[in-house]
Formats: sequence, C-alpha cells, structure tokens
Amino acid sequence: MKKSTRLVCKSILLLVLVFGIMGTTGLSAQDRVAEIRIADSKGDWGYPNPYRHYPRGPGYVRMSWVFDTLVWKDDKGYIPALGKKWTYDPKSLSFTFELQEGVKWHDGKPFSSADVVFTINYFKKHPYRWVPMGDVAGAEAMGKGKVVIKLTKPYAPFLAYIGGVMPILPQHIWQNVTDPRKYNDPRAFIGCGPYKFIDFNKAKGTYLYEAFTDYYQGRPRADRLIYIKAGKPLMILSTGKVDLANIKPDMAKPLKKKGMVILVNARGWNKKLMINHKKPPFNDKRFRKALAHAINQQEIIDKAHRGFGSPASFGLLSPDHEFYNPNTPTYVPDPAKARRILETIGYVKGSDAFYTRNGQPLKMEILASNITVAGESVADRDGEVIKRQLEAVGIRVDLVNMEQATTDGRVKKWDFDLAISGHGGLLGDARILNRMILPKVTGSVNSARFGANKELLKLLKAQIAEMDISRRKGVVCKIQEIYADELPAISLYYPASMAAYNPKKGIRWYYTVGGISLGIPIAQNKMSLVK
Repeated sequence: MKKSTRLVCKSILLLVLVFGIMGTTGLSAQDRVAEIRIADSKGDWGYPNPYRHYPRGPGYVRMSWVFDTLVWKDDKGYIPALGKKWTYDPKSLSFTFELQEGVKWHDGKPFSSADVVFTINYFKKHPYRWVPMGDVAGAEAMGKGKVVIKLTKPYAPFLAYIGGVMPILPQHIWQNVTDPRKYNDPRAFIGCGPYKFIDFNKAKGTYLYEAFTDYYQGRPRADRLIYIKAGKPLMILSTGKVDLANIKPDMAKPLKKKGMVILVNARGWNKKLMINHKKPPFNDKRFRKALAHAINQQEIIDKAHRGFGSPASFGLLSPDHEFYNPNTPTYVPDPAKARRILETIGYVKGSDAFYTRNGQPLKMEILASNITVAGESVADRDGEVIKRQLEAVGIRVDLVNMEQATTDGRVKKWDFDLAISGHGGLLGDARILNRMILPKVTGSVNSARFGANKELLKLLKAQIAEMDISRRKGVVCKIQEIYADELPAISLYYPASMAAYNPKKGIRWYYTVGGISLGIPIAQNKMSLVK
C-alpha cells in the first residue's frame, strides 16, 4: 500500500509540474525558447507606442508586439484579436464587436469595452496617423464585453484601416494624458499585446521585450524578443547571432545551403518616380507620357539591382492584389516614341541632340536618396540609370543625391522636378489608392497629391463607400486605368523582397497575407510567437 501510495503521489506531482509549466497556454517548456533575435540595418525605429514610433512599417511592427488591435491578420487572412466576433449592420452603419474574455493589461488591470470606446475618442482628439478616424462617428460600450463602433457613412476599409490597425489604449493610463507625443512615462508602453516593452537603446538601435505570461491568447513561445542593429545578415544568420533577418536576393542560395528557411514576399512595395505635375512641363499629361516611354523599367532592374525585381504596374496596385486590373494601360520603352511626343508638344532637337523650346533647354533635376525597403536601407543607383535613359531621348538631367529626409522635405513643399521614392501597402486594402493619389493627403511624401481629373476623384470617393466587394473591385479597376493614363507619378519596379530565418528554434515566420496592418511587407508577424 505504501509503495502504491508513493507511485500515486509521484504521478500527481508529475502532473502538477507539467501543468505548472504549461499553465493555461498549452505550451510545454520544450515548446518555448529563451529568446528570439531579429536584425535590421537601421535599428532606430522610435519608441514602441502609437505616438512615438517612426511613421514607417518597421516602427509600427515594433509597437504591435506591445499593443493589440480588435482584429489581426496571419498568413491566411483576418483572425480575431481583442474582438472575437464582429458583425456589420448597414442600416445603423455600425460594427459590433464581441470582445475576448479575461484580457489583462500588462499592469494586471482588466481590459473592457470602455478601453475601446476611450481609444476611439482619444484618437479622434489626438490623431494617430495610421488610423483615419474621419468616417468614425463614435463608439458605445454594451456592457463590459461588447462595443458598437458607429460610422458616419459606409466605409469599406474599416477592418483594414481601423479594426486591424488601431492599437487599443488602456483608459486608466491615458485618460489624463493631454499631450501624447511628449508622454515619456514607462506606463506609456503598457498594452495588452503578447510582449512587454522593457528597453530601447537609441544609440545602439536595440530593443528588448519580455513575454507577457498572462496574454489572453496564451503565453508567447519566446521568453524574450530582442532586436539588434546589424548590417551583414549573411554572416549573423550563419553564425547564429540572430534568428530572423531581411536579406538581399543573392544571399538566398548560400543561406539555404546552411539550413535557413528563405521567405519570398509578394509584390507589395514599389519604387516610383514622383513628378511635380503642378508646374510645366510636367503638368502636361503628354509630357508625362513621354517620360514613361523614355524610361525602361527592366533596364533599371537589370543594371541597378542585378535583375532582382519585376516591372511595376502603371496603375499603382500590385499584380498580386485581389483588385488588380490586368487591362491597365502600359508604356513600352520606346525612345523614338518619346521623342515624337516631345516634338508634338513643340520641342525642337538641337545640334547636340538635346531638346529646346522657345530657346530654352529642356532640363530637369532628379532627387535621389537611399531608400528604406522593408526596414533595410538600400543604396539607390536608380537615378543614374534613369538619368541616362532621359538623356538618351534628348532631356538634360541633373542628378542630385541627398538624405531621404531632405528629399522628403522638398517633395512635401513641391520644391522638385522629379524625385525617386518608394512605399509599401500595395497588397493591403485598396484605400492605398486614395492615400497615394488624392490631393489633400497628410503624412505621406509618397502621395502624388493629384486632383486634376475629376472623374478619378469621384471614383476614389466611391470605392471607399462601396461595401459590395464585386462592385468595389469594378470601381478600383477603373481607378487604375485612369491613374495609368494620367501618370501623376510613374511606378518603376517591385524589388525582390526576402527574409531568412533559422528553423532550429521551431518558430515559423511568414509574410502576412496583404501585409501587416496597412500592408507592411515585413516577415515579423507577432502570431509567429503566439500560435
């Protein structure tokens, strides 16, 4: 009996130990890892809360580990987050969310519908550039576990731009914060996401997060998450110093031989040529078309990027987007046609093969800078190739290289002729067209800010309000056709976007369908460390 009793006690003790390790998350000690290390070459993307992160994708991603949204996306599409269920009522123009139960903030306080209502009101009063609140009338709590978000009019991108992007703030912390951009208290980083923010070393570009053990979707698989600044992904991945990094395409084969998993993203980021269409000769659509025929997209890819990449659609949306229009107008590289158009406009070729009009030389300036692609700074040789292409058709070009921030500043003030820029978001909701075309757009230096075509403006407004997917797709297809005809900016190419990770720790990384949040093409979805 004593031996039997001891065996029973040992069995009970073993079960206690096992379930003690697993907790309520279902993760055993073997399923968890001590730390995950991620690298990028820039390092500093600001502090990870809504008001202090850098306004590009990597900054949002660092914030997303700390703050959760109502819905999220994984490698298959939208999934529940703080909202476990949601419905839309067209009559009342409202989304109703049933919220997860047992959610806690990092300080142990309970989450409720009041926090969602507060966040919406707070963002309306203190705008957060990633979440457009203009079409949100307000919100109402229906008990602690349900919230109704009311719209002023039908708003098709609601899930993409609000439900899946808006970081929910804890009311008990932010309710007395009158200037969120100057709020430096450690409590400014208390969220209810899978990781707690511990430290950011601005000089070194390192971030440290620790797992939130009471996370409502289960304890995260890595006890610590660390970002490091490193510019040699081939070496640091091979030596095991990091577990995940963006890579250049020519690194894929050697890393794969070393056992790394290579991820290839869909075409969600484009390099493009910004055009100052507010001044002559760029305000003439014919002249912009001459530029398009003078530019050879594939030659830029071949000479500046060793063939890695693919020509971009002139309609802006990626061919990998569900609303892409395959009948979008194209411009075949044709220097002779470009010259014919210039001569039709009134330009005359001189003895030196360059054009003049009314005695004035056809001369323009191109601004170029190193561009950040998916968190990595990429040296820009595109300007050199484009300069040669334009000069080949008789256009004098001054190429000016400067810091990206300086280029951005001049573009904002319309102090430029042509400027090379780029952005992602081309796999997310089609509202990206409005952000990158409409004349009154704040917060984006990549927008063409074009208002000369009234039909285009009308269609952009219509697609936002069209809740029927098939009808909305028809409107978006027409937008691409008109945009490609007007050419307020010229999309150049989609760079080959890749990442690599070490599978030995049992974590599966992936590129999010449609991109993280608004369409961020970075393989750092927090669900990789949760499920």
